[in-house]
Amino acid sequence: MEGPNDTRHDSGGHKWQALATLCVTMFMAMLDNVIVNIALPRIGRDLDAGISGLQWVAEGYSLVYAALLLTGGSLGDRYGRTRMFRFGLALFTAGSAAAALADGIGLLVAARMLQGVGAALLTPGSLAILRHVFTDDKERARAIGLWSGVSALGLSIGPVIGGPMVDAFGWASVFWINVPVGLAGLLLAFRVLPAIAPRERRIDLAGLALSAAGLGALVYGLIEGPGRGWTSLPVLGCGAAAAVLLTVFVLVELRLAEPMLELRLFRDRVLAGALLSGLMVSFGMFGALFFLPLMLQGVMRWAPTDAGYAGLPMTAVIMLAAPLSGRLTGRHGPRPPLVAGIALCAAGLGGLSLYSGHAHYWSYAWTLVLLGFGLGLTFTPVSIAVLQRVAPAQTGMASATVNTLRELGGVLGIAVLGAVLTDRLTTALTAALPAAAVPGAVAALTGHPSGPAGAPAPPAVDAAFVDALHLALRTGSLALALTAALVAALLRRPARTEAPAQEPALAGTA
Repeated sequence: MEGPNDTRHDSGGHKWQALATLCVTMFMAMLDNVIVNIALPRIGRDLDAGISGLQWVAEGYSLVYAALLLTGGSLGDRYGRTRMFRFGLALFTAGSAAAALADGIGLLVAARMLQGVGAALLTPGSLAILRHVFTDDKERARAIGLWSGVSALGLSIGPVIGGPMVDAFGWASVFWINVPVGLAGLLLAFRVLPAIAPRERRIDLAGLALSAAGLGALVYGLIEGPGRGWTSLPVLGCGAAAAVLLTVFVLVELRLAEPMLELRLFRDRVLAGALLSGLMVSFGMFGALFFLPLMLQGVMRWAPTDAGYAGLPMTAVIMLAAPLSGRLTGRHGPRPPLVAGIALCAAGLGGLSLYSGHAHYWSYAWTLVLLGFGLGLTFTPVSIAVLQRVAPAQTGMASATVNTLRELGGVLGIAVLGAVLTDRLTTALTAALPAAAVPGAVAALTGHPSGPAGAPAPPAVDAAFVDALHLALRTGSLALALTAALVAALLRRPARTEAPAQEPALAGTA
C-alpha cells in the first residue's frame, strides 16, 4: 500500500533532493554526538558545572538516543516512517534551541535528552525512506554511499568546526547551528520526501517498555561506571536491571508474531557480521575520538581550534572513502570493505599509540589518515547489507538495530577504554605521588580546577597520561583486529545481491 505522495520519488530531481534532505539531517544527528565535547570546558566555566554535570551534558544525549532507537523504528513502522522522521526532526531542532538558551546545567541536560528523543525517532526512518526512494540497485548503492559518507563525516568533523565556533561565538553556538539546518531540513522533508503508508500492525507495548528501560539501564551503568566505580551499588544495580529487562525482552519478542525486534535477523551470518562491525568500529573510534582531544589540549596544550583542525586529514579521507566503499560493496559484497576498514582502524589506533606527547603532528598524521579511510570504508557496507538481507517492511526495524548497536558501541568504547586509561593513570600517579594529589592531577588534564594543593608538576602528569592513553589505544586496536578476523570468517562467502534463502521467514511479519 502506498501513500498519495509516493509518486514524487519517480522524478530524478526529487530523488536527489530527498537524498540531500536525509543526508543533511543525518549529518546533524551524527555531528551532535561529538561537537559538544569540545565545548565542555567553556560550558563548565560559564554554568559553574562540575565534572559529573559535564559528563551528563555529553552522555545524556547518548543515553536517550540509544534507549529509544528501537522504539523509534517500531513507531515509524506503525505510524509512517516519513511522518515519524519529520516529528523527530522537529523535536531535535526544538531541543537544540532549548540547549542554546539554557542558563543552568540541569536545563542543558534536559534539552540534550530532548535532542536524543528526536534523533531516535528520525534516524531509523532515514534508511527506510532511502530504500523506498531509490529502487534501482546500482543507484541505491551510490545513494547509500553518499548517505553513509555524510553520516561518518558528521562524526569526524565535529571537533574541526566546533573548536573555532566555541572560540568565536561561545558554547551556545554548537547548538544554534542545528536550528537553521533543522528548519531547512523540516521544510524540505515536507516538500520532497515521499509519504510512506504505515503498516497495519499491533504496537508491541511490552517490547517498547522493556527495550527502553533495559537499554537505558545498560547505558546509564556504562556512563556512571568509570566515575562511581564498577563495584558501586548504583552501577551494579543498573547492570543487574539491564540483564533482567533485556532477557525478558528477548523472551517476549521470541513469542510474538509481530515483534519490534526480529531476532531471527541474527541467524543470517552476513547481517550478524555487519551488525558486529558497526558495534566494534564505534567501540574503537568513539573511544579514540573522545580521548585524543584530551591529549592535544591537556598534554600538548593546544587551543580548541587547533585541536579541532588536527582532525582534518581524517575528515578529508572519509569523504573519499565512503563513495569508494559503496562501489566496492556493489561489486564484491560487504566483506572486502568491512574487513579492510576494520583492519585499517586497528592499524591506525595501534600506530597512534607509538607516539609520545612531544611528537610532531605530521609525524603521526598518517595514523589519522588510516583511521579516516577505515571509518569511511565501514559505514556504507553495513547499511547495504541491511537493505539486501531484510524484507522492505523490516528496514526501519533493522536500521534501528544497526544504529542502536553503533551507539552502544560508542558508549562501551568510552566506558571500557576510559576504565583502562583511568586505572593505568591512577596506578601510575598513586605509585609516584601522595594520595591527596592524585585527584587534582587527573582533573588538571581535563581542564578542570586542580583541586588539592601539592599536585605534581605537569610533566609528571603528562607522562602518566600518555602512557595510560597508549594502553587504551592498544586495547582498542586489539579489539578491532580480532573483530576484523571474526567478520572475515562470518562473511567468508561474498554476499549475493538477491535475497538470502531465509528471507521469506524474516519477511513473514511484513
